[in-house]
Amino acid sequence: MASTNCMLPGFVFSVFILITSSLSFITSNHEHVLCGCEFDAIYQLGDSIADTGNYVQQNPSAAFARLPYGETFKKPTGRCSDGLLMIDYIAMSAGIPFLDAYLNKDGVFDHGVNFAVAGATAMPVISRCLSEQLDWMFSYFNATCHDDKDCFKKNGRALFMVGEIGGNDYNGPLFGGKTLDDVKPFVPGVVQTIKHAAKTVIAYGATRLVVPGNFPIGCFPVYLTIFQTNDTAAYDDLHCLIELNKFSIYHNDLLRKAIDELKEEHPEVIVVYGDYYNAFLWLLRKADMLGFDPKSLQKACCGIGGDCNFDLSSMCGDPTVTICENPEKRVSWDGVHLTQRAYKLMAAWLIRDIYPKLQCEYIASYSSAV
Repeated sequence: MASTNCMLPGFVFSVFILITSSLSFITSNHEHVLCGCEFDAIYQLGDSIADTGNYVQQNPSAAFARLPYGETFKKPTGRCSDGLLMIDYIAMSAGIPFLDAYLNKDGVFDHGVNFAVAGATAMPVISRCLSEQLDWMFSYFNATCHDDKDCFKKNGRALFMVGEIGGNDYNGPLFGGKTLDDVKPFVPGVVQTIKHAAKTVIAYGATRLVVPGNFPIGCFPVYLTIFQTNDTAAYDDLHCLIELNKFSIYHNDLLRKAIDELKEEHPEVIVVYGDYYNAFLWLLRKADMLGFDPKSLQKACCGIGGDCNFDLSSMCGDPTVTICENPEKRVSWDGVHLTQRAYKLMAAWLIRDIYPKLQCEYIASYSSAV
């Protein structure tokens, strides 16, 4: 009996093979692409998208410090997910151990440090802002480098992740009832603060930076719940809120422009935009083929109530909230953050996207020349 593949018309079979091969290429389990860059360390600035435990060191009773957070990882680790985050998969791809949180007194920092904190803002509106993380970074380098020359030598072989950051600068006022028109004037200041952070790490000797943009927030359960409307014209074909995604695009466009400015100001440094926006849209569009539950793409796995299984007053970690049976079939973990599997697939997409732009061979030859 002929196989199913042989029974497909030639053109359809070719398209099928092309699609499945592309997905296999992106999502393969042996992602060691970044090993080609020969990074000695990774340093991470950011918020809950990348925090591996700083927030829970400051707030031991936080929901992130206990199950169900860490459910898939089999224990809570301070990560805002059921398991691992994108930074974990980026580290694995570079052949580097998971990054310990800077505030972890038992942390091992031989191959980098994670300064990201859940809830952090770019602007100095709370104590966990970007400038505090830069202060931590300065203290770390001041304590571990013999002198400036030593720091420059070490940091020239490292990858610096400057973000994702800025989302919480908008989340606070939007969750508090402000409109997009109210919040839009904040964006240029947020972007300039991120640019300043990038310039600061360059001053520490960084030669390879990734500066991620914002997600399409109009696709996330938290925003779909808060800004729910009966106006069908407000949604796109993925059932994402169009105006909220336009806001993310506005932030990302300004950030790209700031990155271009950084490249002109520091032509010897490689600065790469991390396209979280399109990585997430790729995931959403290919979700069915990637094995996610097509009926629950915008429903929180850990949540309760409403069309998106999300309620700001009873969020994941609340005793009344349950989790879905199979988190790996879900994109959203708690309505705000993603599942381990979603982060893994997004990280694979991002790694493939940023690797050629990092120009690792160029940097290696430049470093040896100086």
